[in-house]
Amino acid sequence: MISLFMETPDEVEEKIKDQAQTKRLSLNLTQKSLAERSGVSFGVIKRFERTGKISLESLLKLAAALSSLEKFKELFGEVSPKEVLSLDKLLKDKPRKRGRQ
Repeated sequence: MISLFMETPDEVEEKIKDQAQTKRLSLNLTQKSLAERSGVSFGVIKRFERTGKISLESLLKLAAALSSLEKFKELFGEVSPKEVLSLDKLLKDKPRKRGRQ
């Protein structure tokens, strides 16, 4: 399947860390209180909010503590047949740019 999603993984990482920090602050939690609530170390949270780097396990723990874990269930959900385009279909629909001879 070809994605029309135009953000890079680095941009998505940046957005996730910013959204996590915004959610933490909206719940009036400090990094230390989030660490206690989630079981993720203070240092990991501090690094995550600064760089966006974090393990999947720690990210899921933070999501649970921030009441956002449910959204991860949809991450790799099933795709409807209408959304799936085969490579053969894409190649057949592509206009030729050169002649054969």
